[in-house]
Amino acid sequence: MKLVPLIISSFITCTLVFVLNNQWSIGGQKIPAFGKFLSPQHGFWKNAEPKDYDFSSDLKFTDLKGKVNVYLDERLIPHVFAEFENDAYFVQGYLHAKFRLWQMELQTHAAAGRLSEIIGKNTLERDREFRRLGMVYAAENSLKELEEDTETKAVCDAYTAGVNAYIKSLGERDLPLEYKLIGYKPELWSNLKTVLFMKYMSHSLASHEEDFEMTNAKVLFSPQDFTKLFPSVQDSLDPIIPKGTPFEKQKIFPIAPFSKDSIYLTKQKLANINENKADKANGSNNWAVSGKLTKSGAPILCNDPHLGLNLPSIWYEIQISTPTMNLYGASFPGAPGVMIGFNDSCAFGFTNGGRDIRDYYEIKFKDNSRNEYFYNQSWQKTKWRIEIIKVAGTKDYTDSVSYVNLGGYWCPVMYDNNFDGKRSSGKRFLAVRWKAHDPSNELKMFSLLNHAKNYLDYCNAISNLETPGQNCVFACKNGDIAIKTQGSWPAKWKEQGDYIMPGTDSTYLWQGIIPQDEIPFQFNPERGFVSSANQKPADDYTYPYYLGRSFPIYRGIAINRKLKAMKNITVDDMIALQTDNYNVFAESARPLMMSAMNEKILKTDEKRYFDMLKSWNLKNDVGSKGATVFELFWEKFYDVVFEDEYAKMPSVISYPDEGTLLEGILKDKNYSFLDNVTTSKKIESLNNIIHQAFARTVVELVELEKDGELDWEKYKGTQINHLAKLPAFARKNLAIGGGKHNINATKATHGPSWRMIVSLTDKTEAFGVYPGGQSGNPGSKFYDNFIDQWTKGKYYPLWMMTQQEKQNDRVKWVINFSNN
Repeated sequence: MKLVPLIISSFITCTLVFVLNNQWSIGGQKIPAFGKFLSPQHGFWKNAEPKDYDFSSDLKFTDLKGKVNVYLDERLIPHVFAEFENDAYFVQGYLHAKFRLWQMELQTHAAAGRLSEIIGKNTLERDREFRRLGMVYAAENSLKELEEDTETKAVCDAYTAGVNAYIKSLGERDLPLEYKLIGYKPELWSNLKTVLFMKYMSHSLASHEEDFEMTNAKVLFSPQDFTKLFPSVQDSLDPIIPKGTPFEKQKIFPIAPFSKDSIYLTKQKLANINENKADKANGSNNWAVSGKLTKSGAPILCNDPHLGLNLPSIWYEIQISTPTMNLYGASFPGAPGVMIGFNDSCAFGFTNGGRDIRDYYEIKFKDNSRNEYFYNQSWQKTKWRIEIIKVAGTKDYTDSVSYVNLGGYWCPVMYDNNFDGKRSSGKRFLAVRWKAHDPSNELKMFSLLNHAKNYLDYCNAISNLETPGQNCVFACKNGDIAIKTQGSWPAKWKEQGDYIMPGTDSTYLWQGIIPQDEIPFQFNPERGFVSSANQKPADDYTYPYYLGRSFPIYRGIAINRKLKAMKNITVDDMIALQTDNYNVFAESARPLMMSAMNEKILKTDEKRYFDMLKSWNLKNDVGSKGATVFELFWEKFYDVVFEDEYAKMPSVISYPDEGTLLEGILKDKNYSFLDNVTTSKKIESLNNIIHQAFARTVVELVELEKDGELDWEKYKGTQINHLAKLPAFARKNLAIGGGKHNINATKATHGPSWRMIVSLTDKTEAFGVYPGGQSGNPGSKFYDNFIDQWTKGKYYPLWMMTQQEKQNDRVKWVINFSNN
């Protein structure tokens, strides 16, 4: 009888061992293997970092040529001092991996279309989209270019070796928490992964083209209405290069096909393809002011890139000091060097160029085999790329992607009858021509820029930037300031690439790249400053090439207005400007709304909310109720104006910019779209529409006030989410102002991801902050410790340490690297 309890006990033990040490799914979601996850020796407990954790250590690696000392300060910023430059990149790779490994691998898996390997079938369609876009193909092309440059290859090899040195040192207990939660282990790094990360950034910054949406709008709206809804020229534009600036004589003359609308666009079918797009607001502010405008007499450079707000942060702060450079700034975990920062001679920063460098072409195949396609009056042979996507928990998925040669460039046929899903291509075959597919070596640009000592070095460095195109700002201790809208920009005829184009011949292909000496730039302008805020680079009437049509304008107006009025500028002035919440858009829109309102007929609640709007100081500050009233009122007004025209339109279609509506009514109070096409009246009055919109607004305002969410920051609800959308690792309900039309462009999950101000005095004074922390470990006090400072609009001094200061009280830990 004693045998029975023994058998039962053994069975239960074996069952528990099996259950607890295997990964299961509940409701379609993976859960960790609880045995390992809860293990005191190897589980999540090991990720709970003590407050007094000692990061100091002595490490030896045969990859190193000499010694490297890393001094970690009170914010966990590493100050890296190396005898040899490539040793510094090895250590940077090691530190990136030590503090951000899971983030690095997640982002490069996403770029490569490999998320399904670790997450399962829920991400299969996304992986297919990235494979079909040619992300890996693009990275492979650029890797070849990169590795042909011996210096860049050496930098990447050193960085990759450093990442792998850390990965090889990891035991199961040391794995980042997310690996334990999801149940997988890191793989070794490679130079390809670094290039994949750079392509991932190119996708994020240059992938909000609207070819499908604009195609449908062009087909469905009359030519007159289309021109009103989507003008190519913005009346209130204050471009990056001031209006009236003369440009070099045009060298390339792109020729548009004769009567292109009648030949092709009028025969278009609707393109109901709902792409996954990057945030349209991915952009930034940057500016540099000359010493003749500053109190110190030295230039000041400022930059705040606007990206998705995530934990871990996209940025990792670092100082790198070698015999050949002394560098400080924000780096990308996944790439060597500093992307936005300063050295002993100069400072540099970037904003998104926002130009369309990704176009779609309709392909005609000979038959269903798709082995031949028609191009320039003959049948050409297709190339094939077989994409094998591993899917956790099920069999591999094999996707066959055809490539066609358009003007000497192999382009993936991204959309075909095998890739419809929820995004129906209408059985059409659409190839994508993306500038990021072409070989390029952006890492060389960063390496040269990190070493730059003067304007000529800056020009030489940024000439290597092809994609994503950026507005590159520069300031130097000798007093020079500059900005250039750098990139490999296709020279387009007007509207080229705004819509799906025919790919049966070369007529609609890019006809060249804008020469480097015809790219808009400014060097030491008379007005004493250069600036950009993602607005159009130049005036359409003087710049000879087509720049596109949809650019934000109001942040640029606000920045230029402020800088034009400033003298004796200080760092504090620049802090105030970077965090400014004044709403230039509302400055123009509110008088229009108020003039059309008949206050005498307003009910009690309506009058109270309207008074909030009237008394609002036009700042999207914390605690402002007027900002919430305006934002909601304008949204409802926009809806009332356009909802009738768009009522029966497909979901995939372009909508006009807010500024288009505002400028349209300011020019004409009888703006044609005020007419409700569903009524018999010729045109509704602006007054009627304003009252109708306000009535809708008040209904929502009452509910917001009832829920205690009328204050602007509560209505906006800024939060910083974990990259894997794990709520426990996020920061919610941040009390911060700003908005999409403010210089402080903070929205719900998007905004200034790194704020930096550099005063190039004899001894550089620099300040910065980002919404996160140096560590990617949610169990560390350094995971999100900068967020409160960022939320309050405060900055940290950026300490350019000297090795003689190693005994400074700010140095908390030391990591020594050597080769023996």
